[in-house]
Amino acid sequence: MKQQLEAIRKMAEEAIQNAKDQSEIEALRVKYLGKKGELTAILKQMGSLSPEERPAMGQLVNLAKQAVENLIAEKQAKLKAMAQQEKLQKETIDITLPAKVKKTGKLHPLNTVLDDMINIFTSMGFDVVDGPEVETDHYNFECLNVPADHPARDMQDTFYLAENLLLRTQTSAAQIRTMENRKPPIRVICPGRVFRADEVDATHSPVFHQIEGLVVDKGITMCDLKGVLEEFAREIYGKDTAVKFRPSFFPFTEPSVEVDVTCSECGGKGCRVCKGSGWIEILGAGMVHPNVLRSCGIDPEEYSGFAFGIGLDRLTTTRYKISDIRLLFENDKRFLDQF
Repeated sequence: MKQQLEAIRKMAEEAIQNAKDQSEIEALRVKYLGKKGELTAILKQMGSLSPEERPAMGQLVNLAKQAVENLIAEKQAKLKAMAQQEKLQKETIDITLPAKVKKTGKLHPLNTVLDDMINIFTSMGFDVVDGPEVETDHYNFECLNVPADHPARDMQDTFYLAENLLLRTQTSAAQIRTMENRKPPIRVICPGRVFRADEVDATHSPVFHQIEGLVVDKGITMCDLKGVLEEFAREIYGKDTAVKFRPSFFPFTEPSVEVDVTCSECGGKGCRVCKGSGWIEILGAGMVHPNVLRSCGIDPEEYSGFAFGIGLDRLTTTRYKISDIRLLFENDKRFLDQF
């Protein structure tokens, strides 16, 4: 029995050393240590031994089992390490290779200019407010002192959805809503899309963007308006930018002005962009008409204010020297990649 036990042990050791993978090791474990394994069979033969021989033989069998278990554990650890090493070699990354460039999104030029404008005005203490794009005649025209027979109300100029429901033609409607819900002092800007029935060409679009500003408080004068707009123009176009105010007319402001800045293309010398004048019109503004204040429940005898409206699209095209406003809306990747 001792010779048989020694032979089994040697055979097991040789087989374990020659095993090539974990499945072979598992098969050898079952063969030698399983319930029907060869070493288990030796234990079953112990009954044929004398009581004096059994302890010694039992000890030898246990030593043989322990030796086989240790060999299997060592081989399993070795095979696992080899498999891990092989996996690492297969998955090795060559860090000298150039990395794959991941394309990231960029801000549209309209959003870039809008963010800059919001930063400029919020630094002056303005809040940003929004309003619905579908407006009523009450907020879009009536409260803005636009009479019922004004040409702007014509079907040819405004997109009507129902008799008194329309796509807003100006973000001034959001100013009316603000004045109805807030008490002075008020200092807000209202950015957003507006809609007008314009023919599409290089300088016009039926959908465009505005930023309108409003200040209402006691003692507000035209000097305050000029100071705000001059500071804005210098922040957008540069410190050497000159600003010119021309008399104009808007139903919701009195007096009203149009604001020009020195042409960014020629620096005021005169060119094709400014049609030789050296000036570019950027916005309209004026003191809030008393009728507008009164329609919002604000006493024009106690409070005054100013308002201005800036065309974001025109500002963007002049800032980036874009010749055709349609490029801002066509989503041409070749154009957008430049920004």
